[in-house]
Amino acid sequence: MMEDAHHASMSELKCKALKEIATKLRIHSIESTNTAGSGHPTSCCSIAEILSVLFFHTMRYKVTVPKDLSSDRFVLSKGHAAPILYAAWAEAGLFPVSDLANLRKIDSDLEGHPTPRLSFVDFATGSLGQGLSCACGMAYMGKYIDKASYRVFCLVGDAESAEGSIWEAMNFASHYKLDNLCAIFDINRLGQSGPTMFQHDLNYYKNRTEAFGWNSIIVDGHDVQALCDAFNKAEMCKIKPTVILAKTFKGRDVAGVENLENFHGKALAGKGRDAVVKLKETLSNDPSLKNVLEPRPVQNDVESVELSVKLTELPHYSLGDKVAVRQAYANALVKLGKTCERLLALDGDMKNSTYSQEYGKVFPDRHIECFVAEQNMVGVALGCAARGRAIAFSSTFACFFSRAFDQIRMAAVSQAAINFCGSHPGVSIGVDGPSQMALEDIAMFRSIPNCVVFYPSDAVSCERAVELAANYEYMTFIRSTRGTTPVIYQNDEIFEIGKAKIVCQAENDSALVIGAGVTLAEAMKAADLLKEHKISIRILDPFTVKPIDSEAIIQHAKACNGKILTVEDHYLEGGLGEAVLAAVAQESGVTVRTLAVTEVPRSGPGDELLEMFGISANHIVKAVRELNE
Repeated sequence: MMEDAHHASMSELKCKALKEIATKLRIHSIESTNTAGSGHPTSCCSIAEILSVLFFHTMRYKVTVPKDLSSDRFVLSKGHAAPILYAAWAEAGLFPVSDLANLRKIDSDLEGHPTPRLSFVDFATGSLGQGLSCACGMAYMGKYIDKASYRVFCLVGDAESAEGSIWEAMNFASHYKLDNLCAIFDINRLGQSGPTMFQHDLNYYKNRTEAFGWNSIIVDGHDVQALCDAFNKAEMCKIKPTVILAKTFKGRDVAGVENLENFHGKALAGKGRDAVVKLKETLSNDPSLKNVLEPRPVQNDVESVELSVKLTELPHYSLGDKVAVRQAYANALVKLGKTCERLLALDGDMKNSTYSQEYGKVFPDRHIECFVAEQNMVGVALGCAARGRAIAFSSTFACFFSRAFDQIRMAAVSQAAINFCGSHPGVSIGVDGPSQMALEDIAMFRSIPNCVVFYPSDAVSCERAVELAANYEYMTFIRSTRGTTPVIYQNDEIFEIGKAKIVCQAENDSALVIGAGVTLAEAMKAADLLKEHKISIRILDPFTVKPIDSEAIIQHAKACNGKILTVEDHYLEGGLGEAVLAAVAQESGVTVRTLAVTEVPRSGPGDELLEMFGISANHIVKAVRELNE
């Protein structure tokens, strides 16, 4: 009886302590945004109890090592509530509470939305609807690759739950039975400009999330005891992921603001100051409360891993043989997989076209089928690669990555080391038609900071591109041609990021022709045709369109009378031609002519489409002759 009374007493004490922490988190959120003059304090106020319970009761983590490999993971998908995340870590003791006054200052890493500049942030969030996919990737790693005890928590705003990517992630999590994943929906009823779609209809959320295969728990999001119980139930639930549907109120405990519209994304000024005064009056400042709020101990069952990889053997092709670059992509993955048990291949139901299925046949436990959900696939890849736990390659048709551009953009903000391979680019794919033809993919990935854009022209260079990508510290994109192209490199050829290759040259070359993939093959055909007119050309294979080898381009252009012709199976805007133009922009005496697809194409045989849209060998011959007139 005395023991039961002791536990009851401890429970009451802890509940009181958790309520006080929630109050402090509200105070910090209001004060820091008032000091900054901007921010989202009302969105913070609705989740104060949720973060209090998570950080001071439920989660296992090491305060002094935020990215500890064995610790639970937390993802704030509603990134605009960053001030309260910062406040939670400050109250936990990672840094002084006084630092919260630096919110949104240019010399502070406490930015308006979380980024990995902070030691406790794994992914940049703030573009809504993306955090749950990243959490899925982390949970997948924990359950199937690390086989560890850490759990993953993701806090989702009710407004962002209108994003389709949230439901792509919900599908993925239930399909793979990620019972180590717990999502928390902050259902505070209000979005930015008005009420959310379902407002406080908690049963509707429950029916919907249960239909997606989740264990769904409705809870009062401001009741710390109820939250503690809900998180305990989530931990006990097996086979299914759990979503806690928390009914909350935006601007909680701020008079004249709580549950009212038109306060989103605004510092609360006088109303906030008045609320802080009243909230501080409720604090007991009892030092004994802090002693019951230590984070739960971590189960140290995850070890660090070495992710440096190399091909187990040289490429094995014969000069002149015609091989699809996408086949070489798969061959390289298999070779790398033999040296690294943590190389993961993800695909979006295109594995028999991208050929990533070849990796899955050899390493079925390391191939993740993400189905037709490209946005979620990118987020899952990001989650898998977080904290240096895996090397992730995601593949699909290059054109479909445009659907996930926002996720790719945010992955760059996250400084992520993830790799993409896009197959079936350009008009050369033929009769499938323009909806399947990637003609803007180079432009898209060139626009991403720190992203290397590989454009291998044969099987040998593709295998080396995959090896280099696997060891690169940031994002990469590999453009893999659908059809076969001739092998032009010896199997022991060395390739480097940012270093071009000259594939044919003579002393009297009249122009430097730059192509890649299918257009490099067309340029080589054109070189043979031009010999009939006693004209020789120098052909440059850029290997990487970003970074482009400016030095080699300028050097060889000057050796060819300053004349350059670029030819690409891509729209002109943002492609190879514009990359070359930028490379020589400061050079005098250099003329650049570009051949590219200039209008929306149509279905037809690939060779005929190259001719129709002006990027075939015949058009290269014509352009070179005009350059020499």
